[in-house]
Amino acid sequence: MKLNFLNTKIGREVNDYIMITLGLIIYAISWAVFLLPYEITTGGVSGISAIIYYATGIEMQVSYFVINAASLLVALKILGPKFSIKTIYAIFALTFLLWLAQELVKDEAGNLPKLLGEGQDFMACVIGASILGFSMGLIFTHNGSTGGTDIIAAIVNKYRDVSFGKMIMLCDIVIISSCYLIFHDWRRVVFGFTTLIFLTFVIDYVVNSAQQSVQFMIFSKKHKEIADGISKKINRGVTFLDGQGGYSGEPMKVVVAIVKKSQALDTMRLVKDIDPNAFMSQSNVAGVYGQGFSKLKG
Repeated sequence: MKLNFLNTKIGREVNDYIMITLGLIIYAISWAVFLLPYEITTGGVSGISAIIYYATGIEMQVSYFVINAASLLVALKILGPKFSIKTIYAIFALTFLLWLAQELVKDEAGNLPKLLGEGQDFMACVIGASILGFSMGLIFTHNGSTGGTDIIAAIVNKYRDVSFGKMIMLCDIVIISSCYLIFHDWRRVVFGFTTLIFLTFVIDYVVNSAQQSVQFMIFSKKHKEIADGISKKINRGVTFLDGQGGYSGEPMKVVVAIVKKSQALDTMRLVKDIDPNAFMSQSNVAGVYGQGFSKLKG
């Protein structure tokens, strides 16, 4: 019953919002516990908000909401209602979660404690960026967004022949470099770029891992039973290829199936139960598009 619900459009939307919310919670905790106490910044609107906080004491969530709200209003006017409702949800939810996370970790004096101890700026940078990257990867893999510089990039892209990636990278470079004006310390700038590098690496890892699938080529005399098992129990399609044994010269059917990485072990066990003598090859594939996998791009 649960599986059937998750396969419906409403079920997928509910699952997306639950996972996006989880990602936003982790995102807010990362800022409150590791980055803000050690005065570390990164790119995007969150980075701008952090710099404003370090310079003026205005809490991060306030400037985050104001900047995103203004950007969103301009984008809606220029680009039309093309931004998902999930982006608007994420902006409001993250504004609240950033406030809540800071309130939960503040000490009696109202300050954000350095939980890793004094002088652990680099370790806080690495841990915070890694957790931040994981949370953003989780959000992106469920069709979410935190708004920010991608809105600015979309506006610029409408009038100038500048790609989204280049525009976002340019924004991040400007944002991180500007923290020198606050601290007059190039070490902080280096920490900012280090955070960005770790953040980007972890996001790519999470997103690519979520898209990774496994392709099986199965050689067995019980090909029909194996194909039926994969179709009914693993809920994945199969294809038969005509083959011929190079030594025996006998014709045979080759079962080809592409499954999610999480289904690979179940598929191997199913084949083993049906035919322990089956010959099978397994290879990792990424970017599988079509029914049951990612939507076709373009």
